Amino acid sequence: MATKVLIVEDDIEMNRLLELDLRRHGYEVYTATNGLDGLRMFHESRPHLVVLDVALPGMDGLTVCQRIRELSNVPILIMTAHAVTEEEMAEGLNLGADEYMIKPLRNLEFHARINALMRRAQINDDQTQQSVRYNDDYLSVDVDARRVSVQGQEIRLTPTEFKLLATFVRHEDQVLTFQQLLEQVWGYEYHTEHHYPRIYVSHLRRKIEPDAKNPTYIQNEYGVGYRFIGK
Repeated sequence: MATKVLIVEDDIEMNRLLELDLRRHGYEVYTATNGLDGLRMFHESRPHLVVLDVALPGMDGLTVCQRIRELSNVPILIMTAHAVTEEEMAEGLNLGADEYMIKPLRNLEFHARINALMRRAQINDDQTQQSVRYNDDYLSVDVDARRVSVQGQEIRLTPTEFKLLATFVRHEDQVLTFQQLLEQVWGYEYHTEHHYPRIYVSHLRRKIEPDAKNPTYIQNEYGVGYRFIGK
């Protein structure tokens, strides 16, 4: 079955070009040109991936992202016309985005990022064939079932957040360098995105740590990377 992609972009020409390009690469494509229609189309098509512009009429892209994330863990790629600050990226992550790209999109990078997003969303990849779980009286992680609970309450993680946490749990008590995290979580396409682990770890801590400012589980190895330490 073909991978279904939903494009929500108000620029008619860009919307059409993205649709044609993705169809040529074998995707089943659905499109919308405003936020409300995008949300409606999401419910109707149940896509495997959403490509979403920030500046949309009717309902802005970040609100659409938030609404989708309340219902689904589908990967969401946000498009924006200006450079993204770390604060803006953090806001997008908080609302459920997995990835940011700056317009105009470069074709090779666009497809590399889509492929990487879809890889991260796969449950049964090579790394998750082994049964991996972590459990204490505060945090519970079941990689096979793709479930994470904090104090008995299941929490929702984006595909990228889950892949990051699963990687930490799989390598409990081991130091993972920034480069190792980029390769194992994001993929070879991200080898120069050295800020990614720091931003995503900071956000993940806010979801799983008792005190994100004084982390218990994901601890810094200054200048090197991070280590997951269980209780």
